[in-house]
Amino acid sequence: MKRRSSLGLLAVLLKAPDTLAAPTSPSQASIIAVRVWPAQEYTRVTIESDKPLATRHFLVEAPHRLVIDVDGLELSPGLRELIGKVKADDPYITGVRVGQNTPTVVRIVLDLRQPVAPQIFTLGPVAAYKHRLVFDLRPKFEADPLLALAQEGDKKPAIPAPASPAQRAQAAASAVNDALGELIQKIERPPSPAVPAAATASAATPPPPPPVVAAASKPAPAPAPSSAPAAEPKIDRLIIIALDPGHGGEDPGAIGPSGLREKDVVLAVAHKLRERLTTNANIRVLMTRDADFFVPLHERVRKARRVQADLFVSIHADAFITPKARGASVFVLSDGAATSAAARWMADRENAADMVGGVNVGAATKDANVLRALLDMSTTAQIKDSLKLGGEVLGQIGRVGKLHKTRVEQAGFAVLKAPDIPSILVETAFISNPEEEKKLRDPDYQDQLVDALATGIARYFAKNPPMARKRSTTL
Repeated sequence: MKRRSSLGLLAVLLKAPDTLAAPTSPSQASIIAVRVWPAQEYTRVTIESDKPLATRHFLVEAPHRLVIDVDGLELSPGLRELIGKVKADDPYITGVRVGQNTPTVVRIVLDLRQPVAPQIFTLGPVAAYKHRLVFDLRPKFEADPLLALAQEGDKKPAIPAPASPAQRAQAAASAVNDALGELIQKIERPPSPAVPAAATASAATPPPPPPVVAAASKPAPAPAPSSAPAAEPKIDRLIIIALDPGHGGEDPGAIGPSGLREKDVVLAVAHKLRERLTTNANIRVLMTRDADFFVPLHERVRKARRVQADLFVSIHADAFITPKARGASVFVLSDGAATSAAARWMADRENAADMVGGVNVGAATKDANVLRALLDMSTTAQIKDSLKLGGEVLGQIGRVGKLHKTRVEQAGFAVLKAPDIPSILVETAFISNPEEEKKLRDPDYQDQLVDALATGIARYFAKNPPMARKRSTTL
């Protein structure tokens, strides 16, 4: 009875009559906008106001709820919009209730699908935003990313595991060698009269996953030495490629003259590239974000390191103060000064994404400090390999369209600071240029970019096959 009475009182507070909401006084905040960004990784709720908001919150079980009391606020039509913003398929929220708890306190109750570890923080004005109150609803227990990648193989043909450890190791090495060979054969080798028509069509439309028998066969030697692996290295793991579509969620990135948003076009390109790469059953792709939500820069790096990715490719669309700037670029990390003023300017712009997207500084400090310490240890080998990867990708992109710079540039991009993963940042084109914005919007041009990126990756692996290495503890 006591529990039912408590819930009844809560319901009364939440269903307070509209007469409790008097006109907003000058000392109280006004709501500018409310936004909800649902994703499997986490759901973000943002309340934007003209003045900073102070909150208190607590969790309730059976059923799971998050209760937030917002001080200095009165119920308004703008705040009530939050109720309709929650989608039926939101992974974390089943519903929202708002009510005037006291004359100066609004209570928000989020009904939850699962236990969460909420992060609630405020952000000051930046870019086009005023003050923001942010609720990040993250799962109480973080999923294992390696397990998730492994489970992707359940949807594809797999070779039965041999009985002995020695046989398993040999089979794993053979599978990855075949993966490299098939990837390079499908992506890089130009069509010839001897190649069946079905194979030549793969350049335009990604083929279905190869059957088991195809994975067991070796591809025919390529005409060019760079078209196939130079050696047969012993490899005891799958190839893992991290794709990083820039920006997302609260951070739209650059916006073109006709309104095309960077976060949308780079996500589309990343999805197509993942589809292209994973036509091979022995290749896995980790996407730092696979939907429209924000991921802090340090978290993008941490995700790649947790699965010990073999490559990290961050995808962006450039912008500049003049619409005349055009052409694609490829960047790698610099351990000193940037190679040009433009590279330094670009790094500063991309590194500001955390301020726009909204980072919980307290939660990010630990990971950022760890990554900084790792970076200080040594990045010489990483930069050397990144330059090789960047050179291959830049050469292929140059066949698709104009290059802004004919060489790989270097600058202090925060998202490239994984000390043990070759990492590049690709600026696909200048979205601020009307002609290039139109091309970026074109699905056919996106396909050409995907072809160039995939071929560059294949050529890098052909010359620098990933050697077997022992899995280490990741962040």
